[in-house]
Amino acid sequence: MDSSQFDRDTAVALRSPGVYDTDLSADWTIFGVVNGGYLLALLGRALGDALPHPHPFSVSAHYLAPSLPGPAVIRTEIVRTGRTLSTGQASLYQRAEDGTEREHIRVLATYGDLDALSDDVRTSAKPPAIPPYEHCLGPSDAPEPLPGSAEITRLLDIKLDPATLGWALGAPSGKGEVRGWFGLADGRDPDPLSLLLTVDALPPTAFDLGLSGWTPTVELTAHVRCRPAPGPLRVSITTRNLAGGFLEEDAEVWDSADRLVAQSRQLARAPR
Repeated sequence: MDSSQFDRDTAVALRSPGVYDTDLSADWTIFGVVNGGYLLALLGRALGDALPHPHPFSVSAHYLAPSLPGPAVIRTEIVRTGRTLSTGQASLYQRAEDGTEREHIRVLATYGDLDALSDDVRTSAKPPAIPPYEHCLGPSDAPEPLPGSAEITRLLDIKLDPATLGWALGAPSGKGEVRGWFGLADGRDPDPLSLLLTVDALPPTAFDLGLSGWTPTVELTAHVRCRPAPGPLRVSITTRNLAGGFLEEDAEVWDSADRLVAQSRQLARAPR
């Protein structure tokens, strides 16, 4: 449990039935604000402890306020339990400057057992065409920090497809696409919980649209489709519509066995 920083930083301590204490690590921040995927995984761990089924199937989160490093409490509630699926909700709270408790995220999630699923797969989806890992580029390849680089980049092993990296050189494509290889820098293999981080860990597609700055998530729904095989993941994120100051991001995550292991859609506010 403590071999990876991801596991240490998503640890929760049971205070009372359904209530968990945790500490939001500053190592998972972007522009000083805690990353939404890390928070999703943190609440996912609490729900995995509270519910009778082990794995997240569908997790929908509404981000009500930015979360900052420091103490937090997660309150969970079991909504329904069945033979193959269980549903619960969780909210994360932090103390405001005046000492009052403020809700920052509310999650509704359905859990099940990925290992009990049928191996019947019928799909028209195809893995994204990404150059080999050694031909892709990451923060360490830049002569200076990439726009939007943050504390979280030290914990991630991300190599982006050069075809979607024009924004780092001042020449965004305008297509709203980001593709690349993803893993944790300490070598921890992916699992259902870490997939909740993966869907929100790459640079935002807003960069490829020619925008820079913080792109806060309003709502994020992630579907975990199967347990990922060991090894690096391939992630593809696209935006088709930016309007009224908001954009959607559709993500697909593929494992080393060429299986679609996770999907997500989020609504985010475009950088101002």
